[in-house]
Order: sequence, then structure tokens, then C-alpha cells
Amino acid sequence: MLSGKANKVLLGFEDAKVRLPKAKKLVVTGTPTKVKKMMIPNSKRQELLKRNGLVETKPIVLFFGGSQGAQSINQSLIEVIGKKKNINYQIMWAAGPAQYEEIRKTLKNDYQLEIDAISNVKIVPYIYNMEEMMNIVDLVVSRSGAMTITEIANVGKPAIFIPFPFATENHQEYNAKVLEKIGAAKIILDKNLNSEKLNNQIEEMVRNKQSLIEMGKKANTIAIINVEQKIYQEIKKIC
Repeated sequence: MLSGKANKVLLGFEDAKVRLPKAKKLVVTGTPTKVKKMMIPNSKRQELLKRNGLVETKPIVLFFGGSQGAQSINQSLIEVIGKKKNINYQIMWAAGPAQYEEIRKTLKNDYQLEIDAISNVKIVPYIYNMEEMMNIVDLVVSRSGAMTITEIANVGKPAIFIPFPFATENHQEYNAKVLEKIGAAKIILDKNLNSEKLNNQIEEMVRNKQSLIEMGKKANTIAIINVEQKIYQEIKKIC
């Protein structure tokens, strides 16, 4: 609504231009985020792995659904864990503070699993050092908000996106397609999500470590540097 009235519209991705046909002027600046690609020393990496009960010998898949979690992802993942489908990969899961206790009870009552003692699995309410964790994992599974897409591109990681189905004008699916079309991500629509489909997609991807690395490199090709400076310069021109 405002794009036709604003002096300028600053965009996170080139692909967003076609969604705003009435805008006077569109400028792709990227989206500001503090999550960047890091060179993590091996000693620090080992410390992070040990702290989370993870090992070097199996791929690590990071799951998160934003600060409030994501119900459909959580339900599918509970079944993956409960039925011990993840024998070939490890799970690092930020379940969301609101859902953590419910997930703990479900795992205990339905599968007789203690949340802090599950093989190949680390579940926490929230990940406070997300930048570090994104840099050491092999694959990310998440919703596809603009910030998440930006962070994954910045860090250069392959991803499986499950777009939030009720996002305005389905923008999360369009976000996810930015990385899918360059071969950096796969998409599972929320309506098609179940534990079998999720596990099969993960298994297919983690089977080939070199392919994961190549997908991560492709993701990194859309990362935009000096985002904050670009935004500042555009604001300064108008002022």
C-alpha cells in the first residue's frame, strides 16, 4: 500500500521487485542482520559441540521456527525423534520457549524419552549464540522469513524451508524460492509436512556432504555486504 507513495523502497532481495509494481523507486540494499559468516577455530568448534552433546562424525541439522517456535515443524520433529528416525544425523533444535515444556512432556509420555538424554538430539528453548551455531551446522530447517533467508545466505548454509502458510500474500514461500531457484534450498509446504517427508528429505541431503557444501556456497552468492551502509546512504540521499 505504501510502496506507491514512498520516495524509495529498500528491498532485501532482487526478486522482491516484481511484487511491488506501483513503487516509484526500488533499491536492493539487503536486510540488516548481525548473523554473518565466521571462521570458527577448531578449538571453539569442539567446545560448542561438547557443550551441546554433539559429535564431529555425524552431520548436524539445526531446527528453529523463530522466537515462538513453529507448531507443524515441532510436531513432525517430535515423531522423527520419538521413532528414532535420525540415526544418520544429529538434531540441534531451538523449540521455542512457549513450546519447550509441552515438547518435554510429549516425549516423556508418548515415547518414554527424557528431553536431556536423547541420542543424537539436543533440544533447547532458545539458542542465544545463533551466529556460532549456524556456522558449525551442516543443514538448516526452518520457516522462511526475510531475516532467516538473509542469515542463511550470509553464513552460506543449505536449507530446507517450511514456509509459514498464513504469511501475508504468501511471502514466505516467495522468500524460500529465492534460494531454491539457485539450488541452495529445498521447500516442503506446510500442508505436505509430516515426519516421513521431513526425514526423507534430510536423509537425502546429508548423504552427500560435498553436495551440502556446494549448496551452501550457492546460498552465499546472494549475500549482500555492507547492508547497513547502503541503507544509510539511501536515507541520506532523501534527507
